[in-house]
Amino acid sequence: MTNAPLNAATLRGAVDLTSLVRQHNEPVAPAATGETAPSGGFATNVNDASFTQVLELSNTVPVIVEFFGQGVEPALEPTITAYAGKFALVTVDATSNPQLVQAFQVQQVPTVAAVIGGRPVQLFAGVMAENDLKDVLEQVLQLAAESNVVGTLPAGEASDDDAQEPVEEPLPPLHQEAYDAIAAGDFATAIEKYETAITQNPRDQQAVAGLAQVSLLARLENETADSVRSAAAQDPTSVSAQMAVADLDVSGGHLGDAFARLLELFPSADADGKNAIRTRMLDYFEIAGAEDPRTVDARRRLTLLLY
Repeated sequence: MTNAPLNAATLRGAVDLTSLVRQHNEPVAPAATGETAPSGGFATNVNDASFTQVLELSNTVPVIVEFFGQGVEPALEPTITAYAGKFALVTVDATSNPQLVQAFQVQQVPTVAAVIGGRPVQLFAGVMAENDLKDVLEQVLQLAAESNVVGTLPAGEASDDDAQEPVEEPLPPLHQEAYDAIAAGDFATAIEKYETAITQNPRDQQAVAGLAQVSLLARLENETADSVRSAAAQDPTSVSAQMAVADLDVSGGHLGDAFARLLELFPSADADGKNAIRTRMLDYFEIAGAEDPRTVDARRRLTLLLY
């Protein structure tokens, strides 16, 4: 990763975490034992399901996200604690949280990122010397100040209110099976489980959104960015090639670019191509959420092209 100075432009260009915010505030899976949302302390362990609360916390203080696993243990808590509440630290087991690994583009452990005002910025991968780590954290504080994220967390344990929060309801069986399959990297099984859930209940919006997300992961699994972009450059009118590039755009947080690419291609596509583009855009609408301004704009533009 990088030790280069952080700035607002870096933050705006970071990956997009909107796909981790579940529709209707429903988690992908219940938090595992010992995994709780950040509260009165400075450090906690989170997973795919509880990360929405991290986004909310990042509006108060910058949140450092430390990915661990494969024998590598979290190591940043002593340093973060020394900042006396200027940061929150969340640790993520990279071996069991595929959505967060995908969203933060984690290639190895440890990997460290930050979230400021709901937006992520990648920091570094590997082990960093203490002095260099402090330099990076000071840059994060400076960036947070530019975004008016200047709060301080209280020290101590979680409040009584936090301790009394009800335990989240377990997922329906097919949803849990799909989540377990995703965690194991078995996207084909996850797709099958979500499709079955939709067949049983066509109004199951959580299954629809889950299917859209895991289908994207499955398409990206066997593709490389270079080969996809090379194929698209060789045939700019190819619907399949351009949709593959759009998948890369979405995975990198550039949803608006993906919409623009497909909407530009739509008028010249044949009937099958138009149907494929429409179907893919509907998937992206589910991934981003119906209320996302980019979804609203793209849906309006697609409707105009259809009629």
